[in-house]
Amino acid sequence: MLAALILALALPAMAFAQPEGGFSRARVRAVLEEAFTAILERHLEAAAPADLALWSLRGLGAVDPQLSAQVEGGLLSLSLGARRLGTQPAPGVAQAAMAARRGIHPPPAAEALAETLSQFYASAWTASALLRAAGVERMLQAGFDEVFNHLDPYSRYITAEEAWQARQRRVGQTGLGLRIAAGARNSVVVVALAAESAASHAGLREGDVLLAIDGIPVSARRLVEAAELLEGLPDTDVRLEVRRGRQRFSVTLRRLSQALPSLRAEMQDNILWVRLSLFSAATTRQLADALNASLALSTPSRGVVLDLRGNRGGLLMQAMSVADAFLTGGVVAQSAGRHPDAQRIWRAEGSDLAQGRPVVILVDGRTASAAEIAAAALSDQRRAVVVGSATLGKGLIQIVIPLPNGAEVLISWSRVLAPRGWPVQGLGVIPEVCTSLGLDATRGELQQLGQGVAPMGAVLARARQARAPVPASEVAALRSACPPAEGRTLDQEVAQFLIDNPIAYEAALAP
Repeated sequence: MLAALILALALPAMAFAQPEGGFSRARVRAVLEEAFTAILERHLEAAAPADLALWSLRGLGAVDPQLSAQVEGGLLSLSLGARRLGTQPAPGVAQAAMAARRGIHPPPAAEALAETLSQFYASAWTASALLRAAGVERMLQAGFDEVFNHLDPYSRYITAEEAWQARQRRVGQTGLGLRIAAGARNSVVVVALAAESAASHAGLREGDVLLAIDGIPVSARRLVEAAELLEGLPDTDVRLEVRRGRQRFSVTLRRLSQALPSLRAEMQDNILWVRLSLFSAATTRQLADALNASLALSTPSRGVVLDLRGNRGGLLMQAMSVADAFLTGGVVAQSAGRHPDAQRIWRAEGSDLAQGRPVVILVDGRTASAAEIAAAALSDQRRAVVVGSATLGKGLIQIVIPLPNGAEVLISWSRVLAPRGWPVQGLGVIPEVCTSLGLDATRGELQQLGQGVAPMGAVLARARQARAPVPASEVAALRSACPPAEGRTLDQEVAQFLIDNPIAYEAALAP
């Protein structure tokens, strides 16, 4: 294991100042050690301790821009403007070798990292008035934010307050039909919208920035407060100030007395249309009820359309169960990571509740995470034809690590692989029938399918052969064959065509 020496073996360096009140180095060190133990052992990608230390210190610059860190000649240093606050050997292999030569057993990498960083943090706390004004929690968050900026887009540090609030409620407002998250430059961003909700009917879009709620300005640093402002008594109104690009506007939403259903099903022309906005704890049961009811009719359904457009995910195991509902066996999904516990295979164990009837899945550029996993499973197993555009490409699984200060780190520790072994992360699900290239291109595809030819066959075969990590150039080339776009009515028309034309449906199934 990579390790680093602490002060006993440090080269001559400037002494660290003692921190002023409000800062406990022992508590900070304990938080850092627990978090970096998890990162070093479990994160999907290996990171050198020296890099983690440098990124963590550079993160403090988000609180006090005068703080800067660098590594020169194997030495890690922290400065406030022109003033050097401290210098130590950068954690890594060289220090472990020095320890071996001196007959000293070096501490584990996470322990050494925590010891080194806690001293740097203590010195920064004493020297920076801005850091002291922000508080210890903000300092830790800034350090971890920079670390995770270098590792992956989904790992993050969750403050103690936010972790507690999340355990009490989802940081999402189902009564309004929207979910928020921290965005760039301390903004609060709408990251998900439920179909047929107050938010979607008001014209809000994913990516809209919330400036104020009922006249109170909001920011990412007080995300929990923003969530609480959005929540409120049923059947009351809330006024939002919104920015979209350079445009600013306000909307008033009415809070519902109950959460919106995650599944809606209806029969049209003897086809069961199922709209899934997210995967909740009740999704599989509701889907099974809808399928059973459609088959019990005097004229049973002749096909199923599963609409996952705009579905940002939800409960992973529910997505697995939804795929299982259409399969009689085989692999549903796999996961892989550095840690042995990250290696898993999920297999179908149920029966095909649709009894072999054709299944079409609608996706778009907003389909993400668990929804992509379900679509990939049914596509790879040749149980469904996917129609629409390339999906978002979020295929990482996070693990939650509780920290001694009540906070948590959410760490991406495994990547999801489709049954045929290709990674969902980055690549996303590429449909068998692409509608994002326009009406004429889609008509051409349907004409070829009617003749038994799969126009996306070569692209799909190439995508199924991809293995992680997929080069960015290959990801871009594959996704450009069917660029991500928002869903359109053309998707439904294609689904109807496929169910009405068995030859086209069979040709479209992934080769």
